[in-house]
Formats: sequence, structure tokens, C-alpha cells
Amino acid sequence: MKEKILNKPDLDKAKVRNVKESPIVYLGDDSSSFMMDFAKGKNYFIRTYGCQANIRDEESMRGMLESVGFNKVEKEEEADLIILNTCAVRENAEDKVYGEIGNLKGLKAKKKELIIAICGCIPEEPEILDKIIKTFPYVNLFFGTHEIHKLLSYIEHVAKHHERLVAVESKAGEVYEGMPVCRTSRYKAFVNIIYGCNKFCTYCIVPYTRGRERSRKFDDVLEECRQLVKEGYQEITLLGQNVNAYGKDLDEGKDFADMLEAVAKLGIPRLRFTTSHPWDFSDKMIDVIAKYDNIMKFIHLPVQSGNDEILRKMGRRYNSKDYLSLVKRMKDKIPGLGLSTDIIVGFPNETEEEFNDTLKLVDEVKYDSAFTFIYSPRRGTPAAKMEDNIDYETKSRRFKELVKHLEVSVNASSERMVGGIYKVLVDGVSKNNDDMYSGYTESNKLVHFKGNETLVGKIVNVKILESHTYSLIGEIVDE
Repeated sequence: MKEKILNKPDLDKAKVRNVKESPIVYLGDDSSSFMMDFAKGKNYFIRTYGCQANIRDEESMRGMLESVGFNKVEKEEEADLIILNTCAVRENAEDKVYGEIGNLKGLKAKKKELIIAICGCIPEEPEILDKIIKTFPYVNLFFGTHEIHKLLSYIEHVAKHHERLVAVESKAGEVYEGMPVCRTSRYKAFVNIIYGCNKFCTYCIVPYTRGRERSRKFDDVLEECRQLVKEGYQEITLLGQNVNAYGKDLDEGKDFADMLEAVAKLGIPRLRFTTSHPWDFSDKMIDVIAKYDNIMKFIHLPVQSGNDEILRKMGRRYNSKDYLSLVKRMKDKIPGLGLSTDIIVGFPNETEEEFNDTLKLVDEVKYDSAFTFIYSPRRGTPAAKMEDNIDYETKSRRFKELVKHLEVSVNASSERMVGGIYKVLVDGVSKNNDDMYSGYTESNKLVHFKGNETLVGKIVNVKILESHTYSLIGEIVDE
């Protein structure tokens, strides 16, 4: 297969931090007559890994593909175009992608005209991209997080010239408005308000793969949310790698608290946001969350570690005292607040005493849920260069101990809900039981209950009957 390289990632370029206001580009129709003809009768399949930002990227790609006539299918073998939308945050996500690409070899041998594309965060890492290019010669297209708006033109190039195309550029990034969208849900919507991250935590690859923080214009976000309310959406989640840094790069005089309040006033039944950085969480934000009933009283607030020295090495910009003070202010002003977090176990050279500080913080905060990880080095980050004298067995033991401590508060939180009646937005049939339906409470607790198809997308009252720690069993009741 011939190969054309437009751009390849460069971590030195990705490290550039001093970026002024990013350009905002308003896109027009990118569909050519060639693509309109090419897509007729053809099917596409997208598999997305990772976070909500990747899910939102998939929605944009779906919008573009369906605008020229591609049809979505649920099975890879039925597709004429397969896109793997990847995540690079953890090593196991990377390994999954390798396995998935390998599984496509046989399908490509049977369908010579099949186009296979790899996008998302993994192609943004130079060493990994080179490895995939060399290992999987049957992949046709590689593009990065900054090139999604060019998807149709890239497919056209591959189809016309029958050559492999590599288009992955490391840069601060722009904001692109006007991309078509085909949402994955008819009642829950993700709305990007800021892209990228400026924090450069020493363990994190996101600033290198997603670029610098760049906010959308206030009115552009509001117009998108206003339209979602008109269309009957029940829940909006405002998205950003560091969502509460919104507006710092703009000259509009608006911050995230202003955005949160403005969207709440539109009348959306449920409003959420993710992910927050403790360093950017203001008292003004807390006051807005407390003020509006339709802003869900649930906050994801990653702590990563409970030890000040580890937090310093991570580049987190706060210490444990700062974090606990923020949590106290939140709980004092927002009754019934639910909190979740991210915690990394086994950061390079973490001592037993430092790990125990994390356990103490977990016991004090009493989280309602948490995402826990054993540290895995990401190439190109400062932490990956740190010498690490902790063996995996020790890290694994600590991980299990952390989970036990977390389960105490998670279980207590769920047990307190038994007997109470809570509003649940119905998602659909339960993934684990075809006879049950499921949805989430305002505090983001998963509930399973007897229901029917007519309830999907509606907010119903559910009485909690049983706690299974990480999920609940309930029954629908009248208000």
C-alpha cells in the first residue's frame, strides 16, 4: 500500500504552553460530490474507547458520515468503513486497541476495499503511532484529535488514491464550530465547552494529545444547549478535560460559574459537568450549584493522592489540606452532595506512609464512588522518566486495600438510600438483566427496576428496595 504522510505527532511541539486565544473556525458543508456518490449503500462502524470527550468526537464523526449517506451498523463484518476511536490515558486501553486492530486483519483480507481508520488519542503519541504503522500495514488512515473535522476529505483521499494516509499534527488546537452531529442518545447530551488542558500533571498524556485549553464562545455553547432543550433532551453534561477552567483563555468576562448558571436557566431538567480540577473550583461555582435545583448535586473531583509530596510530584497544584477544605465548603453549602474521585496507586516511589495518607483522606471524605488505577507510565510525560522502586505486587496489594476503604463509604452511601424515593432518568434495558430497566439518580447512583420501553428517556420516581453497593434495586412508584 502506498503511503502519504501529511503530519506526524511531535511531543516537543505538544509541550508548548504559552498559547494565546485559539482561533474559532466556523465550518461550512464539507461534503463533495465524490463522497456523496462513494457513500451510497455503504456502512460504517465506530468503536470508541475512553472518556466522554471521545464519545462526543464519535458523535461528530457520525454526523459527518451520515451527512453524505453512510449508514451505521453494529457489526464490524457488515461495515465498509471501520473507525477505532482510541484512548491513551492508560496502558490497558492501548493494549485493547492493539488487539482490536489485529482482529481486523482477517476481515481486511476478505474485503479488500474495506477502509480501516485509527483516530483519537493513541495516534498522537509518536512511538505508538510508528509501532501501529509498522505492525498493521492494512490500516488505511490515521488522524488525530485535531483533525476530526477533515474526516470526509481524508476518506476521499484514501478512496481516490488507494494509499495510506497519516494526518496527525501536534499543536495547541483550534475550536471548530458547525460540525454536523448525530448524538448517541435522544435524551442525554454531551456538550463540549472547553478543549484541552494546561495543567500538565506529570503522569498525564492529555495535554499532549488534546492540546491547550481553548474555550468555545459563550453564546455558541448557549445556542447548542438551547436547541437541545427545544428538542426535549432531559440531561446535558458540560464537557471539558478541565471543565471549570472555562473562559480563562477568552476575553468575554465569563467563567464556568457563569456558564453553569446560564445553562441552568434554560430549563434543562438535569445539568451535569465533568471533569473538574480542584485548583480551579471556585466558591462562586459552589454557590451556583447550590442555587439551582436542576444542577445535579453530584461532583466528580479527582484527588489522585492524599499525600502532599506525591501531589507535588504529580504537579497537582494543591495539597491535601486545600482539597479537604474545598470538600468541606462544598458539603456545607450543598446538602446531600455526592462526590466521586480518581485515585492513582503506586505513583513512582510512593512509600507506605504516603499511601496511608491517601487511605486517611478517603476515610475522611467518604466518597460515593471512585475510579481507582494502578499507575502506568505514559511515554513522553515527566513521570515516565522517574525511577520507580515499587514492585507490582506491592502496588496491587495497595490497590486492593484502597478499594476496601472506598467500599465502606460507597456501601454506606447506597445503604442510606434504601427505603427512599429518588428521581431516575431511564436509560433502557439493564445490561445485566433483560427483564429489568436501569437509569441513574440525581446523585449518579445506578438503579435497576421493572419497567417497559415507554419509560426510556423519562424521569420516574423509584423507591429503593436493595443496595448492592455499586448499584441499587428499586421499584417505580407514584410521586
